[in-house]
Amino acid sequence: MKSYGMALDLKDNQEIRDKYIEYHRAVWPDVLAGLRGVGITGMKIFLHGNRLFMYLEAEDAFVPKRDFPRYMESGRAGEWDELMRTFQQPISGAAAGDWWSEMEEVFDLNW
Repeated sequence: MKSYGMALDLKDNQEIRDKYIEYHRAVWPDVLAGLRGVGITGMKIFLHGNRLFMYLEAEDAFVPKRDFPRYMESGRAGEWDELMRTFQQPISGAAAGDWWSEMEEVFDLNW
């Protein structure tokens, strides 16, 4: 089992924040099936101010740079991603071309 932490920002607007939360209270079934279909076994997104933090767990064979594009081709995932990008923006310091920025794991209680 692999785990990942990733960060992204919401645009600074209360209506956008509220709408983003509303969408995530009722994620489209195709999106959930697509995530599971590429090996993601768990995902949580946390929000503080405008900062989003996503924690995900995946099968050992999961490779983000290979499997997220594969996910985008499944069901309505690409449509969902385009819609969510209207609410989001990369964090400062994100690498060119990155949307969600992968974070470095620096501590695990079970190490």
